[in-house]
Amino acid sequence: MKKWLFSMVAVPVLLMGCSSNDKEVDTNDEPVDVEALEVKVHILTPEEVAVNEPVELAAHVTQNNENVDDAESVKFEVWESGYRDNGQMIDGKLDGDGVYKAEITFDHDGVYYMFAHTTARGLHVMPKQQLIVGNPDMSKVKEDNSSDSMEMDHDTTEEHGETEHSSTEAQHNH
Repeated sequence: MKKWLFSMVAVPVLLMGCSSNDKEVDTNDEPVDVEALEVKVHILTPEEVAVNEPVELAAHVTQNNENVDDAESVKFEVWESGYRDNGQMIDGKLDGDGVYKAEITFDHDGVYYMFAHTTARGLHVMPKQQLIVGNPDMSKVKEDNSSDSMEMDHDTTEEHGETEHSSTEAQHNH
C-alpha cells in the first residue's frame, strides 16, 4: 500500500520536473503592415452634377496600392438629403483597373448623398459623398440626419451581418 501511495505522489512530481519553462518566441522578424491590408475606396463621382443627365457613379478600390478587381460587392446607396429611407441601392460593375461604376439620373435639383458600400477581401468599407444636383435652393434643403451607420431598411442587411469592417477616413466601424 505504501508503494502504491508513493508512486501516486512521485509520478506527478517527476512530471512537473520535466516540464519546460521556455516561453514561446515570435520568430516573425518583419512587422505586419496593417495599412497594406486595408481596402481603400476612393469615390470618383464629381460632387456637382446636372439634372436630367446620366451621372456616372464610380469608385476606385485598392489594397496595398494595387487595384482590386475581385470585390465581392460594390453598391452605391443614393438618397436625397432628409429622405434616407427612400434611398436606392445600385449595383456597381467592374469597369477595369479596380474601378466600379453604375449610372443614375436625377430628375430634380437637390442635395443628395451616396455611400459606396464595398465588400472586398473580407472587409466592408463605405465612404460617403455629398452630391449637389443642379441648382438647389439651399434654404429648402432638408437637413440630413442620417448616420453613417448601417441602419437600412433595404434588402441589403444580409451583407452586413457577418462582415468585418475597416475604419479610415469616411469608413466606419460597426
